[in-house]
Amino acid sequence: MTPADLSRTVLHTVRRAVEDDELRVPVPERVSVRVPPRPGCGDYATNVALQLAKGGDRPALEIAEVLRRRLAARPGIARVDIAGPGFLNITLDGDGASDEEIVREVFAAEYEGEALPLSPSVEDVARLGGDAARWSAVSPPGLDRSLLLVQKDSNPLFRVRYAHARARALSRNARDLGFDSLPGAVGSSAAGPLLGALADHARVSAARAPERLARHLERTADAFLRWQTGCAVLPRGDEKPLAVHRARLALAEATGKVLANGLTQLGITAPAHL
Repeated sequence: MTPADLSRTVLHTVRRAVEDDELRVPVPERVSVRVPPRPGCGDYATNVALQLAKGGDRPALEIAEVLRRRLAARPGIARVDIAGPGFLNITLDGDGASDEEIVREVFAAEYEGEALPLSPSVEDVARLGGDAARWSAVSPPGLDRSLLLVQKDSNPLFRVRYAHARARALSRNARDLGFDSLPGAVGSSAAGPLLGALADHARVSAARAPERLARHLERTADAFLRWQTGCAVLPRGDEKPLAVHRARLALAEATGKVLANGLTQLGITAPAHL
């Protein structure tokens, strides 16, 4: 589900709530969704409840609860949480396709490979280096650019590049254990946000919009790192490789392909080791 798809879904949900007389508010012409600024806040967020509260007779939190319940029942949405004064944080469930279908589509896809025409300043290149300077050019204004030089979770470029290196490391470790990947069911509900991000990549890549691509890579990397931290991708100890391990490895390799493509489009190196 793309941001445009989700925006239409939220707008349709508002319209149905009004038609069912559960909300008495003017229906807006459009609803905006965005990638949250911090990981752990869902895949997308919207302030639609705050927007509707300005023209209605109910507080934003009550409107948010009505929309939360309705949105959570929509196909393609795994969870909806209310944050702050009435923001809705939405977690996708993989766009309705199966684990295997999404991974196979990534493996078969031929994404854009040519670097986007970014023009970081000479000063940024001298201060940050080429990769960080190009990422700086697609970063939001409030980001402390000095963070791009540190290898910490607070550095979004580090998280994206580390996620790619981690995916590549899982492939190397699997080869050492003597087994290959095979797309299938990964047996983990926690993989939903990652599968949703992978399902979005073809459309994001084709848009050739640098800032949108960078935020998409952050979302993909954060979802991958959360998933692989809490899920056994490779066999442990004397455990033999099972179908689920092959499927999880395939998901990791698909993630690596998506992150490598996105970084290449931004003109940034995708390290195999970090």
